[in-house]
Amino acid sequence: MPRWPVAAPFAALLFALPSAAWPQGGVVYRCPGPPVLYTDQLTPQEAKDKGCRTIEGAPVTIVQGTRPRTSASAAGGSTRASEPRGDAAEQRARDADARRILGDELRREEDKLAALQREYNNGEPERLGSERNYARYQERVANLRAAIQRKEADISAIKRELAKLPAP
Repeated sequence: MPRWPVAAPFAALLFALPSAAWPQGGVVYRCPGPPVLYTDQLTPQEAKDKGCRTIEGAPVTIVQGTRPRTSASAAGGSTRASEPRGDAAEQRARDADARRILGDELRREEDKLAALQREYNNGEPERLGSERNYARYQERVANLRAAIQRKEADISAIKRELAKLPAP
């Protein structure tokens, strides 16, 4: 059975590759080292100094890398940085809304923390009926302790966010 029908899609892919992936006319050097380096970016003198050898006779494919895009804001955004973003009253209103939202969230989290601490009961919560096994009870105590620590961390994060806002 001929194998060319199987190889046909691969051959089509090979012909569809961009011209940047075809062998280039420059000299390619193989430089020794823990990571062996193949490069065409050295001058003959640099290659000699580093102990690199030219690769001749072997087909070498050089694939050009893509360059990172430069953002438009980095190129011409320096003049816009000094411009005000909006009216001062509008900014104060946004700050007041943010302060109100964070304050509400802080109160909710503090209420949840108080409920968790009541249930935790200084490390001795009441045993539930499903906790006849002492290991389950210990697991619930550990989960409560972890939940309390998370709530305390959340509350401190909200307080930090409130501190970042300008005074009313």
